[in-house]
Amino acid sequence: MSALTLTQASEIVDAALSHARELGLRPLTVTVLDPGGHPLVVKREETAGILRPQIAHAKAWGCLGTGQGGAAGARHATRDPAFFAALAGISEGRIASSKGGALIRDEDGELLGAVGVSGDRPDNDEAVAVFGVEKAGLVADVG
Repeated sequence: MSALTLTQASEIVDAALSHARELGLRPLTVTVLDPGGHPLVVKREETAGILRPQIAHAKAWGCLGTGQGGAAGARHATRDPAFFAALAGISEGRIASSKGGALIRDEDGELLGAVGVSGDRPDNDEAVAVFGVEKAGLVADVG
């Protein structure tokens, strides 16, 4: 069993933020969690909103909690909002079903953790999350 290293998590976050600056996105927060939902790296750009760290965490934590990427969670939430309202209650509000969260896997498909990005439009958050994971040589599973 492999584990996501602090070096890999840092590379994911730094690559995502660098790519966001190249794209001219709004200020972001990026977090990487281990498979147990514990933060490895969290970075918030200076002018990102004060709730962005919690939202990024909730996107990543929701992926781990449901076992699917943020895009899949967002589609599911649209189809079955009552289930996701219940899920929000069960998780004590710790899940955000939105694009911008992705499971992080190795090349064999083993779960290593999750990344969450918050601050811009959900599609852009997802794009930089995927970029960061792939830049670290890993696989982003958005669902």
